[in-house]
Amino acid sequence: MHPLGIERISVFGMPPVDFVELAADLGCQLVGIGLAPSSDFNPHGYAPWSLRDDAGLRDGLRKALEDSGLRIGVVEGFAVLPGRDPRAFAADLDVVAELGARRIAAVSLDKDTARTIEGFAILADLAAERGLLMSIELGSLGPIPRVEQALEVCQGVDRDNLSLILDAMHFFRLGNTIEDLRTIPRELIGYVQLCDAPWAPRFETYMEEAMYERLAPGDGELPLAEFIAALPEGADVSLEIPMRARALAGEGPRDRLAPCVAAALRLVQGAA
Repeated sequence: MHPLGIERISVFGMPPVDFVELAADLGCQLVGIGLAPSSDFNPHGYAPWSLRDDAGLRDGLRKALEDSGLRIGVVEGFAVLPGRDPRAFAADLDVVAELGARRIAAVSLDKDTARTIEGFAILADLAAERGLLMSIELGSLGPIPRVEQALEVCQGVDRDNLSLILDAMHFFRLGNTIEDLRTIPRELIGYVQLCDAPWAPRFETYMEEAMYERLAPGDGELPLAEFIAALPEGADVSLEIPMRARALAGEGPRDRLAPCVAAALRLVQGAA
């Protein structure tokens, strides 16, 4: 059975303690967080917050995790960028370790494969010094849209704490298949982000759809049952399902996400 979680862009800036409590109430085992809200989109009017700057909030989050039995599945916000030294993330990694998280998510926004490999290697070493795992995400903005390129990057980085994040929408929309998924060594699948989507784009840009409008499992066209069945046993599966239109219509995060959790549970139970 796959542990089930919720990712931060699904709740549009909800403060982390409230987020943990919501995920626990919905029957999840983990949350994917950032050290600050992921965007300025704040339909529910949450107060500003920062885990970087607020020691009291970090204490509150640790207590909420302990009280609920949840854990942090991944901490996002780490990127290889042209002209930026990854060592600049050292202080953020200290916060991640302080929170008791075990994994960070990293992306590359640098199209140069050699610089991407170098940047990931530096970031993986910084993570390892703090006892952290690092998972890199397939995506359209860097050099790893496909499984073949992702495996080449992993081979180039060559760090024991490195693995992949598989986001269902990115994975399939970028042309990968279930057969491609089966070629990934099991130990390289570190974390999974789940949503549904139609095959055809619905918005002017890919990133608008990815960041703001995804679908619950079963409401789109992706082969999610086969996707889940091809994952290694026990891999974390976390819901990345932002629903901007429903939030703007006044629907709260619980009402948006409860059906998503129920649909995901049917998927993972079916796979089990």
